[in-house]
Amino acid sequence: MLLAMVQSRPEQWLQVTPQGLYCVPGGFFIDPGRPVDRAVISHGHADHARPGHGHVLATPGTLAIMRARFGDAAGTGLQALPYGEHLTLGAVELWLAPAGHVLGSAQIVLQHGGTRIVVSGDYKRRPDPTCAPFEPVPCDVFITEATFGLPVFRHPHDADEIDRLLASLSLFPERAHVVGVYALGKCQRVIALLRRAGYQAPIYLHGALATMCDLYESQGVALGDLRPATVAAKADMAGRIVLAPPSAIADRWARRLPEPLVAMASGWMRVRARARQAGAELPLVISDHADWDELNRTLADSGAAEIWVTHGREEALVHQATLDGRRARALARIGRDEEDA
Repeated sequence: MLLAMVQSRPEQWLQVTPQGLYCVPGGFFIDPGRPVDRAVISHGHADHARPGHGHVLATPGTLAIMRARFGDAAGTGLQALPYGEHLTLGAVELWLAPAGHVLGSAQIVLQHGGTRIVVSGDYKRRPDPTCAPFEPVPCDVFITEATFGLPVFRHPHDADEIDRLLASLSLFPERAHVVGVYALGKCQRVIALLRRAGYQAPIYLHGALATMCDLYESQGVALGDLRPATVAAKADMAGRIVLAPPSAIADRWARRLPEPLVAMASGWMRVRARARQAGAELPLVISDHADWDELNRTLADSGAAEIWVTHGREEALVHQATLDGRRARALARIGRDEEDA
């Protein structure tokens, strides 16, 4: 009986290892950073989904992304688990809930020994037309990301940032507005926000963004008229929006654009030094992560008495959770934000 009680403690059956979080009674890793035999993947960004695993469990959307990115290296065995469908792995009941981060992103819900743990993965609380919205899951232990886990990070409304972009386009109709976006998630979200704001003109894409846009379309996310920037006439892109990876904007590739006005879409554009470093004439604070207020609201929504914090600015969120009467600690996992890529 005593042994069973010890094994049911969360830190005993969900452990931090060099490969990543390991679920002992389930025999699998969560978002491992190195190839493993059995992996459960929260979403398709490169700091969470790596090639070379054996058996991989994820949502259908995440598996589609991994196949597109890694081909046969996505995993020797891929198992799709739709949101809300329960599965037993070893002695653990597992299901996936929407995380609202990107297409297919999921919170991983684990139940064992009378305890429920939710591993958030990356998440946001803002409405996003390109993915399923975040759904709070009541739990005993909530493991949260903290990418923007400082009080200074309070994101403005997405629609207001898109309005700023469209206002600049009207003010400078002779200039191509090239927006730096991450290929998975941010690119498609910016397109969808533009369409929602009524912008139906063609949007030009750097070639590195085309594959994920095609994948989103194949998954039922309509993005409208998208055209390759590489083969477009320079004059055609005057007064148009062009999306490209940040690295391409800093490269000679951007010379093909007519009088480019550089914008960057990232939560990090809240930090002026980051905006200057990126060469952003028009910084757009559009993030795919929860801000400080949303992080704290999510902790409250979970109802969890215990909070584990990872992937980001851990200390401030741990401190705030403790002030709010919860047990809290940092997992000290090393993670890289895709918004840094």
